[in-house]
Amino acid sequence: MSASAVYDGAVVHRRLSPRRHRLRYRLFQLFVDLDELPRLDRRLRLFGHNRPALFSFYDRDHGAGDGRPRRAYVEATLRDAGLACDGGPIRLLTLPRVLGYVFNPLSVYYCHRRSGELAAVLLEVTNTFGERHSYLIEVTQHAPGAVRRQCAKRFFVSPFIAMSMRYDFRLSLPSGRIATAVNVSDAAGDLVLATAFAGQRLPLTDRVLAGAFVRHPLATAKVILGIHLEALKLVLKGVRRQRKPPAPARPLTVVRSEPVAPGGQEPKAEGRAGDVTGLVRRAGLEPDPAPSTKIAIREEA
Repeated sequence: MSASAVYDGAVVHRRLSPRRHRLRYRLFQLFVDLDELPRLDRRLRLFGHNRPALFSFYDRDHGAGDGRPRRAYVEATLRDAGLACDGGPIRLLTLPRVLGYVFNPLSVYYCHRRSGELAAVLLEVTNTFGERHSYLIEVTQHAPGAVRRQCAKRFFVSPFIAMSMRYDFRLSLPSGRIATAVNVSDAAGDLVLATAFAGQRLPLTDRVLAGAFVRHPLATAKVILGIHLEALKLVLKGVRRQRKPPAPARPLTVVRSEPVAPGGQEPKAEGRAGDVTGLVRRAGLEPDPAPSTKIAIREEA
């Protein structure tokens, strides 16, 4: 049975300061087992691996952009960070190219041990300036069905979000539904922005892909157009643009966690995130009941 799938759902952003702003778009993402890519390329007429198709996945659209096979890239990244690789499944949640075009703000690699246990999550962030940075979460403990970690923001993404922010990553483990949520809070712990994607799992077949194209025509073009449209709305609301710093010299931030006493920092005003929180909870991604974690950050080449 194939582990690859399509997740059909929606992405929601809700900004709480300095101006309130909300967006919600229907969206789908592919969930592919990297080892299945050659077989998917042969089996599906509407999907191509490193070749043109209605939907396609190119290795060069990720990582350093050098076209290296994704498994080799991810395993090298884990080894460089000191994490053991035993050849377990690596599965990627991402947008495919649609009619040859893609822009991927966030791609998520779920890295498993051969036993099936989740070992790490690699979050690959791409900005509109052609730069890419990844956050690697070492999974030493997590609540059933979910992973949650916090860390400092290290990479410039939006000109309307300052660099002096913290991320709160909340990731459900892929099942019948999936959710990836990123909350952004300031130094005082006040929630500035809540974002989430949540989707329902569908089998990865030509019929499902055709339906996704009908429901979400030119989906990846809509992503980049939506980013610029929402940016214009923020400018019109008077939100000040931030100066862009240089990209980090090293393309990876390793997020390591150590258990600490309960009562760690929780973003304030999270309840006001509204439909973002509701979207995530409906997808089965509840706040982590495990003890809070102390995060040690170090950047790796």
